[in-house]
Amino acid sequence: MYTAYRHEPFTDFTDEKNRKEFAEAIKEVEKNLGQDYPLIIGGERIITGEKLVSINPANKKEVVGRVSKANPALINQAFDAASEAFHSWRTTSADARAEVMFRAAAKMRRRKHELSATLVKEGGKPWKEADADVAEAIDFVEYYARQMLELKNGKAINSREGEYNQYVYQPLGVAVTIPPWNFACAIMVGTTVAPLVTGNTVLLKPAEPTPVIAAKFVDILIESGVPDGVINFVPGEPEEIGDHLVDHPKTALISFTGSRATGTRIYKKAAEIQEGQQHLKRVIVEMGGKDTIVVDSEADLDTAAEAIIASAYGFSGQKCSAGSRVVAHQDVYDEVLSKVEKQAKALSVGDPTSYDNYMGPVVNQKAFDKITGYIDIGKQEGRLVAGGKSDDSKGYFIDPTVFADLDPKARIMQEEIFGPVVAFTKASSYEEAIDIANNTEYGLTGAVISNNIDRLEYAKLHFHVGNLYFNRNCTGAIVGYHPFGGFKMSGTDAKAGGPDYLIQHLHPKTISQML
Repeated sequence: MYTAYRHEPFTDFTDEKNRKEFAEAIKEVEKNLGQDYPLIIGGERIITGEKLVSINPANKKEVVGRVSKANPALINQAFDAASEAFHSWRTTSADARAEVMFRAAAKMRRRKHELSATLVKEGGKPWKEADADVAEAIDFVEYYARQMLELKNGKAINSREGEYNQYVYQPLGVAVTIPPWNFACAIMVGTTVAPLVTGNTVLLKPAEPTPVIAAKFVDILIESGVPDGVINFVPGEPEEIGDHLVDHPKTALISFTGSRATGTRIYKKAAEIQEGQQHLKRVIVEMGGKDTIVVDSEADLDTAAEAIIASAYGFSGQKCSAGSRVVAHQDVYDEVLSKVEKQAKALSVGDPTSYDNYMGPVVNQKAFDKITGYIDIGKQEGRLVAGGKSDDSKGYFIDPTVFADLDPKARIMQEEIFGPVVAFTKASSYEEAIDIANNTEYGLTGAVISNNIDRLEYAKLHFHVGNLYFNRNCTGAIVGYHPFGGFKMSGTDAKAGGPDYLIQHLHPKTISQML
């Protein structure tokens, strides 16, 4: 009997002992920078000539690791290995699969600071953000293992006299997992463990900027007892292997987290039947957001400012749930804007190996150029209140930026920036504020800051997002507490970390037997 699920505690960095241990973990990770990491296909470790080079975004001259790239021929080899392994893994008991995951979670917990320190170097994450990322990854492993134990016997259905009926779940086949770089541990782990624990086999293609943390996790899975061919590690360039992974006739499930453009393309391509394909592909996509914090006239403005700062600038705004828009009632607009301006200007930006820096870099040159391009647009569309400065001479650093007085239809109010930029607009009524919050193509997260219970009830019905938060930031979903996924063009609303997630990786099957 396993203990009840409870999320992994975050490290208390106000404790000097914890700070010292984490600093030592960073030093240990730094000793092993620049290593080569192989592909893993059918249990075989394969070194290729072409590499994904992982760079520290806070120091472009520092190589975190070099990871071998897969090509289409190797992808075919991985599909063959995964298909062969599926025959035995699908019949392995749910208890045994869950026990493998519990062992993996225990190993991750023992290596927590090492994994978090890897995210500091490879992802540019500040200490608290890196620690929370790894804690969430452990949560996914623990939660999904328990969820599978609840599903292992299926669900109860009715039987007539002289008849015995069963409703059970079976795995789909070979899953392709394509996680993002922003939660390079948590989402990568969650979208890999869910198909594995349900009895599917997996081809894992990590995000190009962050393959080293994925390589470490795959090693943990193998050390924990995942058989050869059940997990296959196939990093590579999307242009070379992305379509091949999606199109392959053996692909049964695609789990993708990333941009709207790529997600919708995958969704469309997965609907095409390939030669030799005898099934419809299951697709789970999470494609981002343009998330709004509504500040009511009856709000606690200190709470509002704290929620805006945390939502907009945690991990430099590189979250699909980041609060990149504020719609404030005209009666409190100037005051809440002033509070946010003051706090944004006080935030420290620098190398995240130092605990004292609130914000680190953005992930790479592509992200830097995109975000600074939007800052230029913002200067034309609104009033620059704070930030706006950037420096990519050593790493990819952008100051926390605030724009005010935007038209609700302005580009920086509509388009996902994925950086430390928040835009303010004014509403003449609470109802208008909610209407503005709904005026984008996305519907992932949102927050309402108000002490008026009737207005919070109104938001429950009329604020159209998958994750709605009251009197707090719109980021920081916890596995098992805040199942995560969005409406509209934010994705398929799969609700990761929730009770309905695993069944999307399974076929329900009805069995009827005459007695």
